[in-house]
Amino acid sequence: MRNFTYLNNLFRQFVKDLSTSDFIVTNQVNLDKIPTKLETDESKKEKKKALKKVGKKLSKLQNTMYAHNRYGVLVCLQGMDTSGKDSLIREVFSKFNPRGVVVHSFKSPSRKELQHDYLWRHYVALPEKGKYSIFNRSHYENLLVTRVNPRYVLLENIPGIKKEEDIPDDFWEKRFNQIRNFEEHITQNGIIVFKFFLHMSKEEQRLRLLRRLEKKDKHWKFAPEDLSERELWKQYQSYYQEAINKTSMPFAPWYIIPADDKPTARYVVAKIIYEKMVQYKNITEPQADENLLKNIDKYKEILSKE
Repeated sequence: MRNFTYLNNLFRQFVKDLSTSDFIVTNQVNLDKIPTKLETDESKKEKKKALKKVGKKLSKLQNTMYAHNRYGVLVCLQGMDTSGKDSLIREVFSKFNPRGVVVHSFKSPSRKELQHDYLWRHYVALPEKGKYSIFNRSHYENLLVTRVNPRYVLLENIPGIKKEEDIPDDFWEKRFNQIRNFEEHITQNGIIVFKFFLHMSKEEQRLRLLRRLEKKDKHWKFAPEDLSERELWKQYQSYYQEAINKTSMPFAPWYIIPADDKPTARYVVAKIIYEKMVQYKNITEPQADENLLKNIDKYKEILSKE
């Protein structure tokens, strides 16, 4: 990950010059030292225009990947409440053919899901070949929410763990390793993984929660639990940082996206996915069968005479 002083200067010059190397985590990071907002002189309208342009390119690549039918793409979105995951999904993937993208919003595990290991519900939601799966919250909740609230681990009915005190010291290290292995396995079998952490400030979250209370049509989005979760902000940030540092691997890297400005965050995510996907030169539309090509005129004649 590059120095953010450089990033801010670059962003002031030209938003479209941003690349994956500007945000990818390749070494240990300290979230406290990474800004949650990139300063830019560009207007909201200009950012939306830039997003629309790259979104169209990305949708064309998705159509080609769908026809190619060899790869799947998994997009994992993580971030504190109000960090903009829902609106990012809506805006970034708006140009996609609906048949090629599926969104999964992972809430608390259901009774059936708890009858399996914690990765099961994520495994069955992985993308089919040719498609995108978007995880709005992901398997990383099992390193975040359950770690902040270890009582949730008890619901998994893990042998030997009947109370919180039974959770062994190496429990979380094993989960880090299990998730690394899970992601390595799926990438070796044709799934391209993107992991985005929407890095938002606590002050920006406060303002967004206030807006939910001030607008009647946003009241349904607010929950009193949001306030109690804010009290655990530092703990969550610490666990996010550890998870990012321990699971950002070459085959499934993390990208830290400054998220205080939503239009900027949306554009950066779209740009990163596009820049990565164009590197897959082997993703091409399938060639028509030779016999079909020989008989095209014949088939045209049959149809034209109907």
